[in-house]
Amino acid sequence: MEEADVVRSLAALAQPLRLRTFRALVVAGQEGLTPTALAEHLGIAPNTLSFHLKELSHAGLVEAERQGRNLVYRAAFDAMNGLLAYLTENCCQGAACTAAPSPGCDC
Repeated sequence: MEEADVVRSLAALAQPLRLRTFRALVVAGQEGLTPTALAEHLGIAPNTLSFHLKELSHAGLVEAERQGRNLVYRAAFDAMNGLLAYLTENCCQGAACTAAPSPGCDC
């Protein structure tokens, strides 16, 4: 994943409703959700959801597929995995990552 793609993805997710939308689609998995079901789940107006889905789609984080008269939205798992890989590529300089011990801990 290129740096520009990472920045675009993070910018799209840096809005609470878009983050909630993306997370709901991740939970839905490959089955995805229709906009109606997603709007009901999130408790938002369909036109508001449409705007946020467009932004997530432009960032490459969601995909839509027509099934009959409905659109079904899914998280773009390849893009999500690419983003996570980019963010953790040099994690802990190649060593196993562990949390730092709490101050005063005899760990």
